[in-house]
Amino acid sequence: MSIFKFPALFSKNMAMDLGTANTLIYLKGSGIVLNEPSVVAYNTYSKEILAVGASAKKYLGRTPQHISAVRPLKDGVIADFVITQAMIRSFFLKIQRMSRFFKPSVVICVPTGITQVEKKAVIEAAEQVGCGKVYLIEEPMAAAIGSGLDVFQNKGRMIIDIGGGTSEVAVITMSSVAYCESLRVAGDELNEAIIRHLFNKHKIYIGENTAEKCKIAAGSAIDIPSLESYTLIGKNVITSTPKEVTLTPQEIRIAMQEPVNAIVDAVRRALDKTPTELVTDIYEDGIFMAGGGSLLRGLNTLIEETTKIPCHLTQNPLLAIAMGSGIALDNLKDYKKVFIN
Repeated sequence: MSIFKFPALFSKNMAMDLGTANTLIYLKGSGIVLNEPSVVAYNTYSKEILAVGASAKKYLGRTPQHISAVRPLKDGVIADFVITQAMIRSFFLKIQRMSRFFKPSVVICVPTGITQVEKKAVIEAAEQVGCGKVYLIEEPMAAAIGSGLDVFQNKGRMIIDIGGGTSEVAVITMSSVAYCESLRVAGDELNEAIIRHLFNKHKIYIGENTAEKCKIAAGSAIDIPSLESYTLIGKNVITSTPKEVTLTPQEIRIAMQEPVNAIVDAVRRALDKTPTELVTDIYEDGIFMAGGGSLLRGLNTLIEETTKIPCHLTQNPLLAIAMGSGIALDNLKDYKKVFIN
């Protein structure tokens, strides 16, 4: 399959959480039908797609010279237009058969504050692979809807969406984002912090996948006594030979302290810049967290201790954005005010 060919036309309307780390697709009438890494592996000479999603992620850090494994989205927006088109097309083909007679509508989640150029890129990518009407919804809004919050109410709601490339702290009221603090510090930066720590202190190289496994197994934002040390193998910086290192949970926590503090500081700034009446509403109902990065152990507790406001992890943090965009898709007329295009 060439990345320059995009035969199209699909049958059912869809909603897509097109994320830096993972892509989730909600199919009308079926719910979430796809959840895969936003990774593409292709031959750099022939431009042939070799793998997409979970199978492509296995290529990261392991490819020969003529094969490239890439994340075509950076900080929640399209960094490589052609590869993104190929990825979207591949994912669509996995979940439904093509139709020559009906172009489906699609709801796509985008970061808050996305530029007009970036909006156009997302819309064109969807249209090129065969979609009809394209609706854009801001990720915090979709996360709030997917978390069960009433976004139409004349009441302030705070949602923290921590994805792979970006973290967004948004205050929502009356079907609009009243304020949003966005920063390019999220799950990927936590992985990078572990990689940097191992290079600086232990003089070893590790890959992105290894850092992520370390974070999931023993990472936390606060001291959690039940966590155990994590052993990994990297490449010695000096000798280039394998080297085994055992990290304590405390060491991993200290390694991730800078990006974790950046997220907490963003929450404080958002509260500082939000009108008093809305802050009062937030205090009554609490802060809600969604996105894969919110699963870092103790992060909600740290935010609660810092802000003195209850901080709740939504029921399905990884699925909240996709579910919210799916709800908007199923009720387009009712949710028309939440779309930004």
